[in-house]
Amino acid sequence: MTDPARAQETPEDPAPPRIIYLVKRIELIARSHLDAITREHGLTTLQYTALSVLRAQPGLSAAQLARRSFVSAQAMSEMVGALEAKGMISREPAPGNRRVLRAHLTEAGRAALEACDRGADLLEEHMLRDVPPHEAAVLRRALTACARGLGDFAGAEAVHA
Repeated sequence: MTDPARAQETPEDPAPPRIIYLVKRIELIARSHLDAITREHGLTTLQYTALSVLRAQPGLSAAQLARRSFVSAQAMSEMVGALEAKGMISREPAPGNRRVLRAHLTEAGRAALEACDRGADLLEEHMLRDVPPHEAAVLRRALTACARGLGDFAGAEAVHA
């Protein structure tokens, strides 16, 4: 649990804030701005995430896309339907298993994704404006390691529960 007394540094209590508190604070602020950016382009932040995943890994099924986008299979099924209805993605049967539909970005999806990327780039630039580039690279590696560590921790906790 977060200790509220350590949540924010005060003159009376020089203890630094917990890293998990700072990460959550940044997530909430960034998500609010990202929601506004994606909304301008007719997307939700979760749809933007899904389109970003498809750009990196075209041809995923809805189940694969759900796992890589951090949403449930049911939520992704609805999202894929909405993205297809908006003309952002197209789906075609997979060779060898016609029941599996592989998703691909359309030109409209790619254009919306690139427009959101520009906003996300500006958001990151603003967030990192006081962070030297070499420290930003260290931060990226550290956060990646933290995510990996928490993924391992969640798996270990499931075994011990």
